[in-house]
Order: sequence, then structure tokens, then C-alpha cells
Amino acid sequence: MEYKAKHRFADMSARKIRPFATLVRGRAADEALELLRYLPNKSARLLEQVIKSALGNAEDRGARAIDDLVVSEARVDGGPFMKRIMPRARGTAYQIKRRYSHIHVTLSDMEE
Repeated sequence: MEYKAKHRFADMSARKIRPFATLVRGRAADEALELLRYLPNKSARLLEQVIKSALGNAEDRGARAIDDLVVSEARVDGGPFMKRIMPRARGTAYQIKRRYSHIHVTLSDMEE
């Protein structure tokens, strides 16, 4: 059985979160949480929250063995931009792109 959780519009670019998603992909959920807990990055905190939410979803839906769940999918997609303008010299302007991302985590049983 698969248990999913997602965090949409996370206030960090997908490029910064993807290395941590590849780090936990394929690992046991408990091991992934333990690994992310000691990393001093905001990206690790965001991914840790989504994995905890997926574990909560599994517990709520009556998973038999929560200890045997594996992170089968950890995907980070790009979200929308929030566009701002920074005034520059001689009447020009630079565009500031505040990037968002969508984090998707899927936990599944070890047998699958």
C-alpha cells in the first residue's frame, strides 16, 4: 500500500531541496528521518515535515507495520514564481524571482 503526502508552495526553490530528496529516496522512513534530523538546512526541515506527514497518513489509514515503510518516491517540482522589481541605476530595473516548489513523498511497504 502507498501512503502519500505533499507540501505545495514550499518557500524554497526546488534546486535547493532536490539533493536531500535524492539522499532519502529508497531508504526506510525512520532512517530517512534520522538522517535529515542532523542536517542543518531549511531544506532538510521541509522534507522532514513531509515525511512525518506521510507517516501520519499511514498511521491514520491503518498501516500494519509502520517500521517497515520505505520512501519509494521523493520528488521536488518547481512551483510558481513571485516576481518583484529591484530598481537599478539610470532608470533600469532588475527582476527578482522568488521561487516556490512542491514536495511530494510516497511511502510504501518493503515487499513491493
